Amino acid sequence: MAHFYLLEELVTTAVGEVVILSGAEGHHAAAVSRVRVGETLQLGNGHGLMLVATAIVVEKSSVSLEINQVNNVEAASPRITLVQALAKNDRDERAIEACTELGIDAIIPWAADRSISRWEGPKIGKGHARWLAIVREATKQSIRPFIPEILAYEKTPALIKTLVGQLVIVLDPTGDVSLGEIDLDAGKNGIAIVVGPEGGVTASERELFRAEGAVIATLGANILRTSTAGPAALAILSSRLRRL
Repeated sequence: MAHFYLLEELVTTAVGEVVILSGAEGHHAAAVSRVRVGETLQLGNGHGLMLVATAIVVEKSSVSLEINQVNNVEAASPRITLVQALAKNDRDERAIEACTELGIDAIIPWAADRSISRWEGPKIGKGHARWLAIVREATKQSIRPFIPEILAYEKTPALIKTLVGQLVIVLDPTGDVSLGEIDLDAGKNGIAIVVGPEGGVTASERELFRAEGAVIATLGANILRTSTAGPAALAILSSRLRRL
């Protein structure tokens, strides 16, 4: 059962009902994956609804499916947000793709001081759409019940206000504590992992975060790329929180 498709508009359904996979997903199923009548597919709406269904009619660009199983998955708790600084050479995109596969709940694009890549004017909308497309495909690849939210692109002052109330963990090689030593009970209202760009987080950024109660944490002696740090931190936190 390798086929997994997203129907974001589907709110609810029941065993025995018929849903139609159309649009880009229907075209992919019918024309690219060449789904045949009688094949079993998995479906999701990206908001926790997971279905198992059987293809009963296959047309040129759509597939009619009879629902066999319905499962409503609860979101993991606490909610974990990745604050990913924009980075060159698609390293930021690799980070959000891997974090999606590992279970991140939300992602904030961050204009860090050392970000070489910038979203300005029309680039903001295009960048947001690009990141949403990446996490959507990563959700399908990993057969996740939830598509991560891509939140607003922010600069540091606004970002700090957005994160108020959460346990904010800024990853930095000069961290005050290792990630494995942080008291995660402080994260009941959400945890945010802040990852800098090439060159890392600046001293002034660290102090701004620290002044608001953020924890400056290290992942160890090795210096990780911006594409690696977020996924590594998420894996550690998910294990500690038993979210895996």
